[in-house]
Amino acid sequence: MGTAKAAVNRERRKSREIFERGEKVLVGGVNSPVRAFRSVGGDPLVMERGLGARIYDADGNEYLDYIGSWGAMLLGHAHPAVTAAIVEQAQRGTSYGATTELEVELATRITRAVPFIEKIRFVSSGTEATMSALRLARAFTKRDLVVKFEGCYHGHADSFLSQAGSGLATLGIAACPGVPQALAELTLNAPYNDLNAVERLFALHSGKIAAVIVEPIAANMGVVQPEAGFLPGLRELTRKNGALLIVDEVITGFRLHFGAAQTLLGVEGDLTTMGKIIGGGLPAAAYGGRAEIMNLVAPLGAVYQAGTLAGNPLAMRAGCATLEALSAPGKYEALNALAEKFVTELRQVLAKSGVPGHINAQGSLATLFFCDGPVRNYDDAKRSDTARYANFFREMLNRGIFLSPAQFEAMFLSMAHTPEDIAATVAAVRESLQALRT
Repeated sequence: MGTAKAAVNRERRKSREIFERGEKVLVGGVNSPVRAFRSVGGDPLVMERGLGARIYDADGNEYLDYIGSWGAMLLGHAHPAVTAAIVEQAQRGTSYGATTELEVELATRITRAVPFIEKIRFVSSGTEATMSALRLARAFTKRDLVVKFEGCYHGHADSFLSQAGSGLATLGIAACPGVPQALAELTLNAPYNDLNAVERLFALHSGKIAAVIVEPIAANMGVVQPEAGFLPGLRELTRKNGALLIVDEVITGFRLHFGAAQTLLGVEGDLTTMGKIIGGGLPAAAYGGRAEIMNLVAPLGAVYQAGTLAGNPLAMRAGCATLEALSAPGKYEALNALAEKFVTELRQVLAKSGVPGHINAQGSLATLFFCDGPVRNYDDAKRSDTARYANFFREMLNRGIFLSPAQFEAMFLSMAHTPEDIAATVAAVRESLQALRT
């Protein structure tokens, strides 16, 4: 695997047939928009199985996977310990509609790793987590307005669909039809990394802002790192103005180290949301924070939030097995060292290619933007040449490398990737960039 596979026209006849059947019964043939490949062209892939750092489509084609279920599969696909835990739990039942000890165990593992999360509530998706955290912030502060950042994606709840990243950025949707204007007016947008803009919003709406919500490392307009002082500045501004700081770690939680990215970045939010990795590939997410805030949630308080499958035993068991595996010494050090080598080599290849581009990376998160100059916010990211990215995506796919079918997303490395995989990927990048110039 040290060299790239030659570009081929891979046969995907079965994937095409399944997708065409899907279009008759599923909206757009998919259950999440980016899977339709609208921004990169070509036929969407239909996946059949995954193992380690590889996934296999319905036609049996093998791909090195840099999506990893959008970051959830940090250990890789079908990790033996996680798979065994899921199988064992499935034999005991998949859902009870009642509390299990597994919920307590996973909550304990998370709160020990992130001590400033004193209490936690499990939900089934990142959208549920952020939506519930905002409702709680509004109840705690008795205010209505929320500040979010352009290009940051916090799920598809109504309050967050203004100037959001991820799929909306990919599809060119600035605001979503169906969101009432009265509700949209409760969301205030600021450029990422712009503290002055946030300060102006607090001055303009004095005493009315309930919370600021932020990705500690933006990963839904592509990867964009917080500049020095940005996150601590948000912490200071929210405290000064009586608002809460909600830190959305649905992607970053347990990805950079065993705990929250906030710990590495020198900030502690009042509320934190998590997802993806804590469910080990099954639908699980959570919101948590200081006990005085969390105690407002029913049944202790009047802030209602519930879910039939919240704390689902399969997901809790998978999460416990995942965090147990991640807690082994040396896991993150090895991954981050491999990621650093990967990004260094990518930058070298890009610099020699003659193709304009810029790579942002933090740990095992990276994005290649096809644009000149640095990317520090959504406006910068939108300068990217999306047509060139679409061509690059197809070139890489034909070399057996599965990247995000959208410019405004991240590449996710997993602990299943090997140095040989990285070498093969870098070789494929070199060939694909050369193909863009011919």
